Amino acid sequence: MFVRDYMTLNPITVTPETTFPQALNVIRKEKIRHLPVIDNGRLVGIMVEKDLLSNQPSPATTLSVYEIYALIETLHVRQMMKSPVITVEGDCPIEEAARIMVENQISCLPIMDGNALVGIITETDIFKVLVNVLGGQQRGNRLTLRLPDRIGELAAASARIAEAGGNIFAVTTARSRASNKAEVTIKETGADREMLMKWLNESGIEVVDLRASEKYPPRLFG
Repeated sequence: MFVRDYMTLNPITVTPETTFPQALNVIRKEKIRHLPVIDNGRLVGIMVEKDLLSNQPSPATTLSVYEIYALIETLHVRQMMKSPVITVEGDCPIEEAARIMVENQISCLPIMDGNALVGIITETDIFKVLVNVLGGQQRGNRLTLRLPDRIGELAAASARIAEAGGNIFAVTTARSRASNKAEVTIKETGADREMLMKWLNESGIEVVDLRASEKYPPRLFG
């Protein structure tokens, strides 16, 4: 998976001379949170919604409403944008894009083809990839197995799932914090759960969790 497969093509942009009200209006009208800044066809900065909001006058200001509007009108994107901009090419692997965003504490990456801006990928796009990789949109059984770090362990677990009639559609691995083993999460459909649990236990495979995969309703507070 590469960023070119998940990026937003031809993102909406502004110029360094775009005013604060104009940029804020674009963000609200288009329902976006990131605005690449282009000057004579060249990427020179990035404007993020939270940066625009942080530049608004405080409610505690002693300025009159007319003075506030006059002050806002004098602000331009060039005064608020982040520059230089961290970017990647379209053939950047999606996991590398996610790593770059985490390590640099940024919420988007403009995608370049040479010196031309061709797209943008955001943290929301990365979350969508994560849901896809984890099989979050599909129903079935969800297993978490703790496997020794040895050749053939995952193949043996997959064989037991197949014997129980299961068709695997998602596999992810992570190092267990509790032991020096790999925790493997598998999502499959079609297997008989009781039979699957029996065969996994008979194979000596440690089952951390086995449940039906279903959508969890969010809980609201406040």
